[in-house]
Amino acid sequence: MTEYLTFVTSLVVALKTLTLSLGGLITFFAFKAYRRTDSPALRALALGFGVVTLGAFLAGIADQIVGIEREAVLIIESTLTAVGFGVITYSLYVE
Repeated sequence: MTEYLTFVTSLVVALKTLTLSLGGLITFFAFKAYRRTDSPALRALALGFGVVTLGAFLAGIADQIVGIEREAVLIIESTLTAVGFGVITYSLYVE
């Protein structure tokens, strides 16, 4: 049972690292495009992906380092993901 938990924890850490890397890249490129074009839509897109990525980062820190209960970590991550996706949705409609 301990080996299984170690495997799952390692897998989650690896997937969170991938999520943070890809989310950071998307945020960086969207922000770079915003700076080049001064488009409010791209600014909102960068902000939205930044919030989603921040949610994944804070959830990982809260779970692995701080030791907050998993239910609270899930609420933190889900809230920031929902807010981020709301901002991304807004970015698709702003001119």
